[in-house]
Amino acid sequence: MDVSLLGTGLMGYPMVETLLEANLNVIAYNRTRKKASPLKKKGAKIAESPSEAIQQGEVNILVLTDANAIEAVLFDDKKIDFMGKTIIQMGTISPEQSEDFMKRIKSSGGDYFEAPVLGNKHHARNGELDVMVGGTDEQFQRWNQLLKVLGTLRHVGPVGTAAALKLALNQLIASLSASFGLSLKLIQKRGVDVDMFMNILRNSALYAPQFDKKLDGWLNSDYSDPNFPTEHLLKDVELMLQASRAEGLETSALEGVKLILNHAIEKGYDGQDYSSLFEGIEK
Repeated sequence: MDVSLLGTGLMGYPMVETLLEANLNVIAYNRTRKKASPLKKKGAKIAESPSEAIQQGEVNILVLTDANAIEAVLFDDKKIDFMGKTIIQMGTISPEQSEDFMKRIKSSGGDYFEAPVLGNKHHARNGELDVMVGGTDEQFQRWNQLLKVLGTLRHVGPVGTAAALKLALNQLIASLSASFGLSLKLIQKRGVDVDMFMNILRNSALYAPQFDKKLDGWLNSDYSDPNFPTEHLLKDVELMLQASRAEGLETSALEGVKLILNHAIEKGYDGQDYSSLFEGIEK
């Protein structure tokens, strides 16, 4: 099978490596070519344009930053012919954005469904992602063997449902981090022993494994080697706010998390690991 993957960034690059190890023919494209070029030595073919990638791919996977990037890659290139092509959108966008892309691609003779993932670059490299599929039963059955290469599959429902689920999960990443960060900052300010705090927390119903995974970084102000950059988490929080408001939900708590993320980005942590929102708690 010829598989095109467009977007060889933090997640897309290791996903290409995993697909190659499954003996698939992979055509890789990235708007910044140097991010895709090293994959040539690993066996991937490097496309010069989105139209070239999609023309050669029996199926086309999108691992792009946001809806604006998808718009630019898919629709700014007027040479792209979607007729008979399948597009699998695996990034984090809103349900409405995903539904819009589906309508536009289907109207051009193509097929579209969504399969956003939960996990980091290490999970992507080892085929251990949680893959949430939003599409028809037919699409799920047709492409599940391909997607199983990347991780564990769950069929959520039609297009839009998997996008909503992904936003709900990423909202927890942001809110749990902000809540834990505030508690940690307070005990540090008041001179409470961090080990005592963590020992009590670990043995309570309040504990989440994420707290220990990020604790060393928080204590040492080390947010390098990001699995998920702060600027991307802010983008997802904004999408969650939009989706929640559309459903008439109260979003005040998440607005506070957004403020903290903005503080961290103003301090220069936009490209660092999302746990750097800890720095945004200090006014």
